[in-house]
Amino acid sequence: MKILVLNCGSSSLKYQLIDMNTNEVMASGKYERIGEKEAFITHKACGKKVTIEHTAMDHTEAIDFTLKQLVNPEYKVIDSLDEVNAIGHRLVHGGEKISKSVIIDDNVVEVLKECTDLAPLHNPAGIMGIEACKKVMPGKPMVGVFDTAFHQTMPKEKYLYPIPYEYYEKYGIRKYGFHGTSHMYVSERLAEILNKDIKDLKIVTCHLGQGSSVCAIKGGESIDTSMGLTPLGGLPMVTRSGDLDPSVVTFIMKKENMNPEEADSMLNKKSGLTAVSGMVPDFREIELASYDENNERAQIAIKQFTYTIASYVAKYAVAMGGVDYIVFTGGVGENQINIRKSICEQLEFMGVNIDLEANNMRGEEKMISKADSTIKVYVVPTNEELMIAKETERLIK
Repeated sequence: MKILVLNCGSSSLKYQLIDMNTNEVMASGKYERIGEKEAFITHKACGKKVTIEHTAMDHTEAIDFTLKQLVNPEYKVIDSLDEVNAIGHRLVHGGEKISKSVIIDDNVVEVLKECTDLAPLHNPAGIMGIEACKKVMPGKPMVGVFDTAFHQTMPKEKYLYPIPYEYYEKYGIRKYGFHGTSHMYVSERLAEILNKDIKDLKIVTCHLGQGSSVCAIKGGESIDTSMGLTPLGGLPMVTRSGDLDPSVVTFIMKKENMNPEEADSMLNKKSGLTAVSGMVPDFREIELASYDENNERAQIAIKQFTYTIASYVAKYAVAMGGVDYIVFTGGVGENQINIRKSICEQLEFMGVNIDLEANNMRGEEKMISKADSTIKVYVVPTNEELMIAKETERLIK
């Protein structure tokens, strides 16, 4: 079975064609600047990487041209589009109505529209991708895998905010959580590595990257997670503030005469480690600068980041009645050696004992704690596309 995985942005399209018999990525790439004459696609297949300038004024044109690359004689991976058995869409926000991966129909599209206020950048793009696939590959089964769905197992006391209850009833304001596909994948993959039943495990997964979140997974279910109503909540991220006193926002809005849109932009794009360090929004640059004893702001930014993550791990020990395993994933979690080291050292009181030699690696699937560590620590590279493909295969079968 071959599954095409799509991740649609407002002006972009990421894709992978995966052979489910081998989990091999047959082709992958990204279409950028959709809607502009200067649109182009970067396509990888058969050991080749090509960049093609091709105007795509909407997602229908982009997907149509992308599919043609799969059968292009120069680097074709399939003889006919009939070989594509189904399409898996990465979707962001399904609100409370979608609690698991679903076969896409008109009702699913309606839910995406209803939740647009909660994900104004992502849900409209997801809808565009679905509608485009209907035109280009009519009748082909499609599955939606939602970032928020995995967290729908959180109990009410974990997801309700202590604000007037009417806002939850009227507007659905509550914690939803994100990165669900990644948290689900790495927790299931850890259980496979250990050859244990995930129902017997208490895992804290740390998806660390440009956007970062921590998740408490007990018995294979999300019990709590750091992101909230939107991906702005929780940890301080590269440009996002994470949690703070709500009065900070209203105070600044009054002082700076900001409207809600300006405040939202400030919190999402001009805050986090970039704001504290005063540097460019590049995690690697900020971390590198933190080793300079004269750069106090970069040091503070990194210390805030690692301290908050360690604090969430300790908090989730309370949520689950203990922790068996900590998993690092995402661009930062998989590759930043000293970030993992710092987080683990702050958790020594819980019995975490990091193996410095084992930790001295990037992007490997590996245990990085010592044998006597009470809580075992692993690095598991995430693979959201494969998780989407697996969910798609499961549902259409």
